[in-house]
Amino acid sequence: MRILLLCSSFNGLTQRAWLELRRAGHDVSVELAVSEQAMVEAAELAKPDLVICPFLKERVPQALWRGHRTVIIHPGPPGDRGPSSLDWAIAEGEREWGVTALQAVEEMDAGPIWGWRTFPMPPEPPRKSALYNGPVADAAVELVAEVAVKAADPLFAPVPLDYRSPEVTGRLRRAMRHADREFSWEQPAEEIVRVVRAADGSPGGRARLCELPVRVFDVHRGPDLAGAPGAVAARREGAVLVHAGSGTVWVGHLLEEGGVKLPASMVLGERLTGVGERAGYREIAYERGEDVGVVSFDFYNGAMSTDQCRRLAAALRYAAAQDTRVLVVRGGEVFSNGIHLNVIEAARHPELEAWMNINAINAVCREIVACTSQLVVTSIAGNAGAGGVMMGLGADRVIVREPVVLNPHYRTMGLFGSEFWTYVLPRRVGAERALELTGRALPVGASEAVELGLADRAVGGSRQEFERRVLDYAHRLAQDPSYEGLLAARRQVREADDRRKPLDAYRAEELAEMSRDMFDDRHGFRAARRAFVGKVKASATPPHLAGVRELSGASDPSVPFASHM
Repeated sequence: MRILLLCSSFNGLTQRAWLELRRAGHDVSVELAVSEQAMVEAAELAKPDLVICPFLKERVPQALWRGHRTVIIHPGPPGDRGPSSLDWAIAEGEREWGVTALQAVEEMDAGPIWGWRTFPMPPEPPRKSALYNGPVADAAVELVAEVAVKAADPLFAPVPLDYRSPEVTGRLRRAMRHADREFSWEQPAEEIVRVVRAADGSPGGRARLCELPVRVFDVHRGPDLAGAPGAVAARREGAVLVHAGSGTVWVGHLLEEGGVKLPASMVLGERLTGVGERAGYREIAYERGEDVGVVSFDFYNGAMSTDQCRRLAAALRYAAAQDTRVLVVRGGEVFSNGIHLNVIEAARHPELEAWMNINAINAVCREIVACTSQLVVTSIAGNAGAGGVMMGLGADRVIVREPVVLNPHYRTMGLFGSEFWTYVLPRRVGAERALELTGRALPVGASEAVELGLADRAVGGSRQEFERRVLDYAHRLAQDPSYEGLLAARRQVREADDRRKPLDAYRAEELAEMSRDMFDDRHGFRAARRAFVGKVKASATPPHLAGVRELSGASDPSVPFASHM
């Protein structure tokens, strides 16, 4: 079928829906809902058999839903209505939640039901973004595939919404207000965590900290310590430990009104004078077994600042120096999205900070690529983009979880890219395919990544099951009778590659291009960065999503890539 995906942004869920539908053989186009006119015109141009809205905040124009079957994917169980569904589900401690596919009608979220999925809520309050990108996205992608099948069946008819039905468990909920997101440090730590996680990653919990009105993100329960509620007890790796009415709360990120979301210690700055360090908060960890070492890192939203990169590079150096046989490099909820655009934008000299950041992440990638004392496995359980993808490709084995989406490109941010991508990407997929992937700037699903050679295998299951299976694989690899031969081959390949072209040459060539992007702003990095950080709504659907590709010439940022393959 011809299917139009109508969305507020081409986010992770929309990308998964796009990949799933294309993989099923459908002709899929994408349109951002920048205006009612744009939505209607997109449908007139695409002439779709079906319109699916995986992530849509705007109202569907009457002219569109009257003229085309239009199905909304709503993040709530049947009968749930309103724009703050996940917020309320977390705030009110729902034990079960769901996702519903319903047809667009005049009244929002009240149309006939095409299908639904339910899932248990975690016992501990999840971050709203983690809930959305995890079980909600999994259920939504299943529903998108189901809707496409049902749309092809001339006998199928959606079921009208009927609150008398036992299967309709939801209700109309009002939009959350600022007051619903406010909390006091006098409250118990567990209550604070629930309020903040119901608003994380946007718009955040609202409070005052060190006399500063802030929005609060990225919180975790801390130890039970005595202290005045609201007082900062300690700091660690950018986070601060704050006393609550009972217990303490680690706060990872803050946003000062009118500012940028940043690590908490950066926002509080001199207000933390005299506050000491305390263990208990870790972004990076190393666990050593008899023959396998695991470096784990979990950076908020997958962004890696200069400081975080330096700490991760140090951890990898330490791990590579141990006498284990296999090193597993394991990412977190998001594997990595590369450099930290928020920290860069907030810096006194953003271009200089960007330069320091790219050099720091290059050092991380070098530790992975150049490790010849052990075999290296990257464990990618969450999405990855730009330099985060290239970082993972430096290993001997790349294993991805099946729902993962990779975006192996820099073009949409106006950057040439670094992280040794001109070495690690072509050696896996070939020079021609590397140009295509970086030039077309489109997502790649786990199955396609394996087919292309970006990854070695895709593994299903929950994140915990995935990590266990990767660790089992690493142990088998360490005990494999051919281990010594595999390690020797890695060393030989690395030496041969270095003789042909040293890693420093790739690094120097990439950085020469990046300096023009960062300091001369030749491809709009400054504006793209500010739009990303400020969450500026797009004014039109980008050409690469609308199916328009630049074929040649200076307007195509992919053109210089060929000289480095």
